Amino acid sequence: MNYRVQWLQTQQSFEVAADESVLDAATRQGVALPHDCTFGGCGTCRMKVEEGAFAYADGELPLAMGEEEHAQGYALACQARAQSDLVISIATGPDSSSATRVQATVAELHMHTPDIYHLALDLPEDHGLRYVPGQYLNICLPGGEHRSFSMATPPQGRRISLQIRKIAGGRFTDGLLATMAVGDVLDVELPHGSFYYRAQDYQPMVFAATGTGFAPIKAILESLLGDADCPPIHFYWGMRSEADLYLLDEIAAWAGQLYEFTFVPVLSRPSEGWTGRRGYVQDAIAEDFEDLSEHSIYLCGSPHMIADAKALMALSGAALDKIYSDSFIFQNEAAAVAELSEHS
Repeated sequence: MNYRVQWLQTQQSFEVAADESVLDAATRQGVALPHDCTFGGCGTCRMKVEEGAFAYADGELPLAMGEEEHAQGYALACQARAQSDLVISIATGPDSSSATRVQATVAELHMHTPDIYHLALDLPEDHGLRYVPGQYLNICLPGGEHRSFSMATPPQGRRISLQIRKIAGGRFTDGLLATMAVGDVLDVELPHGSFYYRAQDYQPMVFAATGTGFAPIKAILESLLGDADCPPIHFYWGMRSEADLYLLDEIAAWAGQLYEFTFVPVLSRPSEGWTGRRGYVQDAIAEDFEDLSEHSIYLCGSPHMIADAKALMALSGAALDKIYSDSFIFQNEAAAVAELSEHS
């Protein structure tokens, strides 16, 4: 049996069979719903089901969908199956180019910390690509594989900056990247993603990152430097120890260029001499904000942090449609183990 799905924002409609996901049906019929991972882990294809019924094939909520969101009618298009005609609401994406594959040249390569690379790439002079702060690119590897990394700086000519965690045994970070030098060439595809600043919200903002989830947040905040209309910003960054924090001087300098800026590093395994916050970013935010009903929330990093943070923020009154997230879905088991070790 087939059902009809109508997308409110674009007034497009398409047919979906009972045994296929909303995203698969849309893609098959040329309707470009936003998406990234396609297996329920990133949340990019999050939609509000305004009318109709849906279910998930295995009866379980996907990783990137919380109980609170589900109860309010939200679903992930890549996993949801229609059980009736649907009317869905999905905000259209940023004003950026279609994803395009180009060659980029290594311009800088060094370590922020013993575990995190700084990689700067120069795009071709005539690349003509538009992207917005918060989006990511794919580095294309031989054999059709790729690795995804958020761009850590706002658009600034040809140069793109990345923050890349070194993964023991990783094909890219412990293999190809470890042997690269300035002048080498990589195939990249960009832009991707729907994590970006929503100026239309115009309310105080809370940003939370774990690990290199700092990268897209850095790009967004740097794009707001000197903006007289920028609302107050609170930035919480979760790492394991003091040695894992980097670019602290740059973060400190933002305070003089943003209307109102607060930075709170939160360490899960600090030394005895650490006088700052301990634990996890989501808990620190919950402790500091009794009421988040008039805040926009931006979350980036560990899928577990994002899931926990969404639940806690909802308890503090945050509107679910004002919580924006970019969940780092890892390419291999070694990377997943590294992330879980850092934030557990």
